[in-house]
Amino acid sequence: MASVGVDSARISSEDGENGGGASSKDLDAGALFVLKSRGSWLHCGYHLTTAIVAPALLSLPFAFTLLGWSGGVLCLTAAGLVTFYSYNLLSMVLEHYAQLGKRHLRFRDMAHDILGPGWGRYFVGPLQLGICYGAVIACTLLGGQSLKFIYLVSRPNGSMELYQFIIMFGGLNLIMAQVPSFHSLRHINLVSLVLCLAYCACTTAGSISIGYSNNAPTRDYAITKVGLNRVFGVFNAISIIATTYGNGIIPEIQATIAPPVTGKMFKGLLVCYSVVISTFFSVAISGYWAFGNQAQGSVLSNFMVNGMPLLPKWFLLMTFVFTLVQVSAVLLVYLQPTNVVIERKFADPKMGEFSIRNVIPRFVFRSLSVIIATTLAAMLPFFGDIMALFGAFGCIPLDFILPMVFYNVTFKPSKRSLIFWGNTVIAIISIVLSLVGAVASVRQIVLDAKTYRLFANM
Repeated sequence: MASVGVDSARISSEDGENGGGASSKDLDAGALFVLKSRGSWLHCGYHLTTAIVAPALLSLPFAFTLLGWSGGVLCLTAAGLVTFYSYNLLSMVLEHYAQLGKRHLRFRDMAHDILGPGWGRYFVGPLQLGICYGAVIACTLLGGQSLKFIYLVSRPNGSMELYQFIIMFGGLNLIMAQVPSFHSLRHINLVSLVLCLAYCACTTAGSISIGYSNNAPTRDYAITKVGLNRVFGVFNAISIIATTYGNGIIPEIQATIAPPVTGKMFKGLLVCYSVVISTFFSVAISGYWAFGNQAQGSVLSNFMVNGMPLLPKWFLLMTFVFTLVQVSAVLLVYLQPTNVVIERKFADPKMGEFSIRNVIPRFVFRSLSVIIATTLAAMLPFFGDIMALFGAFGCIPLDFILPMVFYNVTFKPSKRSLIFWGNTVIAIISIVLSLVGAVASVRQIVLDAKTYRLFANM
């Protein structure tokens, strides 16, 4: 970190458009150009919704196959309550420091000031960057898979392979990645919010339609795994649900809010979680009800059997197009921490944001980051297994553990208080789940290793 003054964005919350009163000389180029503080609480809600309500939620019926009805509903509900509480705690800590004139714009800035410089530089910063860039790779893979589904619905005997569709999707992202700042995504993320509601409604309606049709599969809700496999399956399912709720960029999202920030993040969370409740539960319950323990990693895969669609082609195409477009918006959100690092390293905050000096390195290095992500997605079409490991190591610490620690260290609640022990218990349970989930994820990677092949047409 260059200095506490720069990295913590020590700013007043009373005036100024960039982080509440800091002059541009107080901010590095990453904070100055990417994390512009100009948005409203409603814009914050759009960003939060895009970060959380992503096509990864289509794996929730599969998580239910490892947990059963009662376990699935219980874990889905518990994770929703804990993450809402956790994100609100994180917001309260951010607001507290903003009122002290030391607004944090990045997760690593919080860790730097609350836990010490080493935590920000060597743990939180690299962990967040790795998780978010992993999400970019996963979104690129998912976008390519969506394109391939659209192609196969239109041409069932088509010969194009997955890596070709991933490259096509990467080409789109190459253009979209040049959007200058997080705040610039507000209109894109409003469209994303509408699209996630649309494809979740289509998925729910499609599952119910198939469940009541003559082609309905034989439904069995019994958990097929036994013994040790069943235990690891439970932890894999918990990791899937935790990763689905996770995002790891709450400080960066709150950084887009124009000062004063007090109370705005809570309103944004209410917008986001109204969408979360309506989408997560409808997709998880309808998908598991329709397909039982045959629900696949993405429930949309159950809509086709042996290449034959169980629903009208136009309906499938519409659903896949909604998913494809929304995943592009999700990718842009998770690209922002990488963009912050790129601007901080290669841009000059003393020059204009759109000066030749800053535009050229921005274009070159953002394009390079998209090209690398696209190449990795094409090479590793089994990246879902790796993301489960990333989720256990990254999403759980960032979203379930650190907010509890930050709150207790910042506000120092009495050790006899309910909030202190509640936060402590949540943090301890999350640490255990993170460690066991990581072991379960590594075990699953080892089991699936025999099917791994670079550039596989999966």
